[in-house]
Amino acid sequence: MAEYKCFFCGKQVNEKSLRSRFSCPNCGMKVFFKPRTAVKKIKAI
Repeated sequence: MAEYKCFFCGKQVNEKSLRSRFSCPNCGMKVFFKPRTAVKKIKAI
């Protein structure tokens, strides 16, 4: 399952709750983003 974050309050919102209603259950905002995983940098030799 994908995890999303509310752009306004920063709380995590799961995909299951977004299927029923497309707004944040905490603040009611309708703008979300998907946090990226940490990128590991490798130095070329």
